[in-house]
Amino acid sequence: MNIEFGYVCLHETHSPIELLENAVLAEKRGFDFLLSSDHFHPWMHTNAWSGFAWVWISAAAERTERAPIGTCVTPPLFRYHPALVAQAFATLGFMYPGRIFITVATGEAMNEVPLGYPWPSHQERLKRLEEAVKIIRLLWEKEFVTYSGEYFRLRSANLYTKPGQPVPLYVAAGGPRIAQMAGQYGDGLLTRVMDVDYLRSTILPAFSKGAGMEGKNPNQLVKIVGIAVTYAEDRAKAIRSARQWAPTKIPDIHRSRTERSFFDPRILEEKGKQVSDEEVLKDILITPSFEECIAKIESFIKLGFNKIYVLSRSPNDKEFIAWFASRILPYLKETYGAHA
Repeated sequence: MNIEFGYVCLHETHSPIELLENAVLAEKRGFDFLLSSDHFHPWMHTNAWSGFAWVWISAAAERTERAPIGTCVTPPLFRYHPALVAQAFATLGFMYPGRIFITVATGEAMNEVPLGYPWPSHQERLKRLEEAVKIIRLLWEKEFVTYSGEYFRLRSANLYTKPGQPVPLYVAAGGPRIAQMAGQYGDGLLTRVMDVDYLRSTILPAFSKGAGMEGKNPNQLVKIVGIAVTYAEDRAKAIRSARQWAPTKIPDIHRSRTERSFFDPRILEEKGKQVSDEEVLKDILITPSFEECIAKIESFIKLGFNKIYVLSRSPNDKEFIAWFASRILPYLKETYGAHA
């Protein structure tokens, strides 16, 4: 069994320079891979940042030595034309062979509406994503591509710099329809669903169904899951840190109609203040206990996930990296890593 463990570099809450420091530290302390959020607007306004992920990934790949790095997640629907996504990650893949991946998804209004784009139904965004993935793969693999879809078109488009090695393309999913798409069109699935029963009963079967539709063995595909963790000895301080992410828990925030109204980080932050601590903490593990964190991670491993990443919601990310790397990673790698 070879399980890999990753760390997410969150542009919303850190400057690009601090994120580079965290990425270097995470690799040095034993994390196997790195992920970068990819936003135009952050989820919050106060003390927020929002660096450009693609520029940052190139810098991070230069500063680190071995860890693969990619996005979590990139929406190739509006502000990013899929052909430009293909070009960007082909170039990164050529420069850093074997170390670049991309995760795509249907996106969020706060990253598209401020740039003047409409925010359509989830059904339309799914269709756009399907076309986008097809375009990205065609441009990586073929010459002078012509494509005519419902939403995107290409006329003899060609990438003169193609990736030196295949760039893994994962699809992020929180529901069955896009999980099926991940199995059908992606090299793997990425999810942030924390409910083990829902993963077992809904997400993973849909992923397997999609893989089967294309004649792929789902057991041979990558399955990535993320766990949000807040580490602090002072629980009150940990809760305050976690509350930065309250806007992600606004009721129905991922419904198209709601998202159209809440795309300004100032409004998101104000609406987030109405979300209870209980709701904020529902999908965040707040603990100073490494045993509790290991138990949660092992519940995902038992489901068949082969890559697990952590999102720090902690007051101090460098302390979190040190805690996780000293108390949790050694056991996980000894038990489930490449040399287990």
